[in-house]
Amino acid sequence: MRRRSPAAASTGTLADPWERLSVEPTARAKLRGMAETDVSATPFSGRTAWTRSLETPLRAFLRTETGSAAVLLAGALAALVWANVDYASYERVWTTTLSIRIGGSGISQDVRGWIDTGLMSFFFFVIGLEARREFDLGELRERRRVALPLLAGVGGMVVPIAIYLAFNAGHPDAHGWGTAMSTDTAFALGLLALVGRNVPARLRAYLLTVSVVDDIVALLVIAIAYSGHISVVPLIVGIAFFSAILLVRAADIHWGLIYFLLGLCVWVAFFKGGIDPVVAGLLGGVIALAYPAQRSDLERASDLFRIFREQPTGDLARTARAAVKGAVSPNERLQALWHPWTSYAIVPLFALANAGVNLSGSFLAHAFTSRVTLGILLGYVLGKPIGIAGSTWLATRLMRGRARPPVGWASVAGGGTIAGIGFTVSLLIASLAFHGVDLREAKVGVLSAALVAATLTWLLFGATSHLPRRLRIRALLGTPDLIVDLAEPVDPERDHIRGTVDAPVTVLEYGDFECPYCGQAEPVLRELLRDFGDVAYVWRHLPLNDVHPNAQQAAEAAEAAAAQGAFWEMHDLLLDRQDALGFDDLVGYAAQLGLDVERFEDHLRTRDGAGHIAEDVDSADLSGVSGTPTFFVNGLRHYGAYDIATLSAAVKAARARELVQPTA
Repeated sequence: MRRRSPAAASTGTLADPWERLSVEPTARAKLRGMAETDVSATPFSGRTAWTRSLETPLRAFLRTETGSAAVLLAGALAALVWANVDYASYERVWTTTLSIRIGGSGISQDVRGWIDTGLMSFFFFVIGLEARREFDLGELRERRRVALPLLAGVGGMVVPIAIYLAFNAGHPDAHGWGTAMSTDTAFALGLLALVGRNVPARLRAYLLTVSVVDDIVALLVIAIAYSGHISVVPLIVGIAFFSAILLVRAADIHWGLIYFLLGLCVWVAFFKGGIDPVVAGLLGGVIALAYPAQRSDLERASDLFRIFREQPTGDLARTARAAVKGAVSPNERLQALWHPWTSYAIVPLFALANAGVNLSGSFLAHAFTSRVTLGILLGYVLGKPIGIAGSTWLATRLMRGRARPPVGWASVAGGGTIAGIGFTVSLLIASLAFHGVDLREAKVGVLSAALVAATLTWLLFGATSHLPRRLRIRALLGTPDLIVDLAEPVDPERDHIRGTVDAPVTVLEYGDFECPYCGQAEPVLRELLRDFGDVAYVWRHLPLNDVHPNAQQAAEAAEAAAAQGAFWEMHDLLLDRQDALGFDDLVGYAAQLGLDVERFEDHLRTRDGAGHIAEDVDSADLSGVSGTPTFFVNGLRHYGAYDIATLSAAVKAARARELVQPTA
């Protein structure tokens, strides 16, 4: 099958493609207006019903953590105000005892204890979910990449602990060493967005990966070092209930109530056994599998929903609902359910219950000379950046460059300074390790470290912004060894390319000519190509035949036009006429473009283009693509919106990465 040559494809974008279409003047004006509209004024969601689930839990996690930082800060400030206006009422509320008894057995704790050990179990459950997601789908899916964030996370804990112990060695307060080690992911990411607006997005992802390691180790420390007297029998019972959860999962049972009840039994058993029961939350999270939605599952869900639409019965509704639910991984479903609750309700409530400390001039003067406050403050402010950046550097050297951080060293250092914000887990450990004045001093150290860490990060990135452009890009982006998401690289001999073939940035779209969102994306891409002269645009077919009955035939019409050197002309016309893609319509478009109509019809009837389309669909499956439109920028999958501002930012980031890549 003859396809348009790369040179012809390149030439096709230099002239105005709208002028080559024999459409009526009013339609042409409408199309040109669409292309020239300020698309950012009407940002597209970038997601159809097929692609909402394709936005990764990582991206959603980052947005939720960042947005919840303000709520968390409000909770902490409210606690400080309340404690300093009426400390007696503050303590009276949170030390009120609540008991749950069934027969002769029960659990009794104060309100603060129920929040710290009960509600916070859901927080650690979400941490476990994200750890599993990173291991199954994220940066850690390549096992050689596990070592770098693991060592960075451990180093970012060991050095602060060493600094704390340097101040408190031989003193009873040395037992509180765990207070100085854990980063608050929500606060760190939220304040990073505030003080480091121009930092690369991959820094947030890297910091999250390090923080996951941080939180898991912190929880192990709580379970081992800060649990009470261990009772063997309840602990064995808890392990037995957790084994039952694994058996239920192996039996492919998806009834959430069963998991909740068994998880509750694990929580009670661990509580009775002297193990901090938040461990149960983490264990529940890490066993929830994460995997991308499979196109076959999506098609099955679509078919069942169509049957339900034709015959809306209770049984069919239940079947369709189960198919839709089963198309999304348990990990993503559980994150969507619990992460907003933990970020916007549970963690801020924890801050309200634990951040209150009665401050006075004399107390602050004493606190900033105490071993506890100084050990925590300097452990976070100095120990975190030294530990994270130093461990990352050491691991990179020991592995002889086989694994490199996904960002530059200025970003790694900035990630280390912002990681000095310890709050949630730090206050949790402080409440276990300290009492009375020591607890108040520990809270002052944690809160002061957060303020200083944010200030240092702002100063660091401010100084980096004044470096020469090339040096600044290298300092922020580095030369990372990125995971390429596109399974089949662009091939100029077979792919349809618009723009300069050897451009430093290639934007590839998997699209469907009948998908309305692909039609909405077209003027955005047109504007992108106008704004950036060094971008190549590639179209690959992904007809969603189960929801778009004319998509396959339209794709074959584009290939029939490609055989006569007019792929892009037909491409543009098909996306403009998405409501008219029948056989007669397609033949009419061929005539409108001045093609050999007889040859075009023969091409359609013999389905000569079906093989090319099938290859595109196979490559989409290999790349984990199941919805349209899906974009790749230099082989890296683009998530989120596809308005002009977002896509332009992705292109600029790709150009910057190419600028700092070492030459062969």
